Amino acid sequence: MSVDDYNLCVDEHADGLFRFILKNLRDSEKARDVVQEAFARMWEKIDEIDPKKAKSYLFSTGYHTMIDVVRRDKKQGDFDEVNQSQLSHDTQYSDLNEVLHTALNTLPEQQKSVVLLRDYEGYSYKEIGEICGLNEAQVKVYIFRARKALKDYLVSIDTLV
Repeated sequence: MSVDDYNLCVDEHADGLFRFILKNLRDSEKARDVVQEAFARMWEKIDEIDPKKAKSYLFSTGYHTMIDVVRRDKKQGDFDEVNQSQLSHDTQYSDLNEVLHTALNTLPEQQKSVVLLRDYEGYSYKEIGEICGLNEAQVKVYIFRARKALKDYLVSIDTLV
């Protein structure tokens, strides 16, 4: 991969990677850091990367970096800091977007990632498998389970009330 290929990759894929990471982390500063780290790792291996596989490498690196950030944050968190009022559905939702984000946040990280890559970013099962380190069958199973969980959550009486 040449410097021109790298710069083209930055121009074409930085926004998409940022959107994907932001949807998962819901923190723009952390998302920017993850994207920057992914591009830095790509730069370190610029001579080894095929320009045709740059997008896949970039999203895989970004995904794995994001998982590291999530795991690190979980270790640093304390259960005593949880606000009990945030765990209940006392208010009536009128904003569908907010309900969908809440539903997505109920999913396990891997299911959330594959659903966002498939339905939000439009990747194929094969590309998602390469990014997440899964085979196509696993990707399909995770997407099926995530969609079923989302359906169950969105149709539940607590969500509607």
